Amino acid sequence: MEKKEKYRQFRNWQHQPHQVAPLSEEMHECSTCGTHFQGNYCPRCGQSARIGRYSFKKAFLLFLDVWGVGNRGMFRSIRDLILRPGYMIRDYLRGMQMAYFPPFKMLFLLCTLSIVVDSGLNIKGVNLFKEEQEEMMRQTKQTLAKQKQTEAQEEKAEEKSDKPLTAEESKRKKKKEEFMRMWNSGDLLNNASQWADKNISLVYLAGLLIFSVPLWLLFRHSPNIPDLHLSECFVAMTYITDMILIYSIILTALWPSNSNMADYIFTVLVLPMIIVPIKQLSGYSYWSTIWRTIAAVIPFVIIYMVLIVVIVLTYAFIYINY
Repeated sequence: MEKKEKYRQFRNWQHQPHQVAPLSEEMHECSTCGTHFQGNYCPRCGQSARIGRYSFKKAFLLFLDVWGVGNRGMFRSIRDLILRPGYMIRDYLRGMQMAYFPPFKMLFLLCTLSIVVDSGLNIKGVNLFKEEQEEMMRQTKQTLAKQKQTEAQEEKAEEKSDKPLTAEESKRKKKKEEFMRMWNSGDLLNNASQWADKNISLVYLAGLLIFSVPLWLLFRHSPNIPDLHLSECFVAMTYITDMILIYSIILTALWPSNSNMADYIFTVLVLPMIIVPIKQLSGYSYWSTIWRTIAAVIPFVIIYMVLIVVIVLTYAFIYINY
């Protein structure tokens, strides 16, 4: 019974929006503008009434504020994204924005922290980027060895051919062979992967924007938010991505690994991590939330694959012809 009561209290807390601290009844004089006021902040310039002398604690908190980590809204947002993600997003969309850290700013900060953790700031001190690069180099060497054998066979076949090529045809042929070498060796994929790692926040935002469209079409008349806007759906998905990044950073910090098993486990966990906040936000049942989310994923994957093909073909055309 005690466990059931604690669970009931937890469920009630999940539905409870953030409670703002009551106003102080003490009178203050603002140290910045000299305004006399009653409350926690100066109504003229916004300075806190709790300004005092500096201490090491205050200096440390100011240092954290530079990175957005010292803000109480950041810790509250991380806590609520773990324990009540959908309800927190609902509160934010309803206008409770001062209580929580902005979703896009949090995304950039979490992406930066994720890179730092992958670079070696984890429990084992493993540099996952270095391990991944070494594995790519090993695979590239194997691919290049096979590529040389193939090129040698093609050169022998060309020697037997009597048809001469023009300078333009020869140039295009060399560039085509070079592009195919980059494709077969994995250099093209490595370059694209490195660019994505350096611009991971932009990659996430672009993917979220694409995914938000089919998701919004399926959830725009949900019980909790019957008039959901596309922009609100985009913000909600950004917060959900922040939640996934939080779990990913914790998992990587405690279990740094480039193994396929780690990727498989996290991939399996991603689906329920997405379903729970969407269910809490929309108000649909779990079954209705699951089929709607899967229905939104299908066109997203199709659009994503088509975009990759278009980008590769466009790059190949420009590389070979110009």
